[in-house]
Amino acid sequence: MNFVLNLVLVLQILSALGMIGLILMQHGKGADMGAAFGSGSSGSLFGASGSANFLSRSTAALAVVFFTCTLALAYFGFSIQVESTGGSVLERAAAPAPAEPAAPATPPPAASAADAIPAAGDTVAPAATGAEVPVPASQGTGPAQIPGQ
Repeated sequence: MNFVLNLVLVLQILSALGMIGLILMQHGKGADMGAAFGSGSSGSLFGASGSANFLSRSTAALAVVFFTCTLALAYFGFSIQVESTGGSVLERAAAPAPAEPAAPATPPPAASAADAIPAAGDTVAPAATGAEVPVPASQGTGPAQIPGQ
């Protein structure tokens, strides 16, 4: 199975590169219109209409190979997934998720007087020195916090 999967993948990559090369070699439809009025040469390797038929048919054949390989890779990927998990995506989605036991809730610690935010104009005594420190009177929010220039 792994050999077939690798073979299909290599075939898909080669067909993609071949399509890129063939598409870049083709002329656009506007190139023929310019050659009809005398601006540019209409000569090519396979003749005026022969190159379009050969290149377009080769591109179509490589496109069929590319899409066939893409479908084969999608099928192999799905079949490998079903074998490893034992079911489809819809069967796994229908199964309820196991409930986790809830951790016992602990109440938040009580706020002490030292954790309180002082109001403007209050004095606060630091624990280490015992000296009182004045709190600034203007504690602005938003644009008031940005220093003026």
